[in-house]
Amino acid sequence: MTRHEVILYWSEEDRVFIAEVPELPGCAADGATRQEALGNVERVMAEWIETATELGRPFPGPMGRAESARVGRHLIR
Repeated sequence: MTRHEVILYWSEEDRVFIAEVPELPGCAADGATRQEALGNVERVMAEWIETATELGRPFPGPMGRAESARVGRHLIR
């Protein structure tokens, strides 16, 4: 498990919970329940990081809210 921020929300359009990892572009998963979406995004995060590592591509470590604010990232709810 990583310490990357995960944003979890309900998608009325898709009728599922969506879990997104803003620090890892394109890293997201869904599920019928919150728990399912979070479990799915954990697997997707691991695959995302593994693939980036295999390809030799850098990726950000976990930033968290304090670091996000420091670099000017806006969190919208």
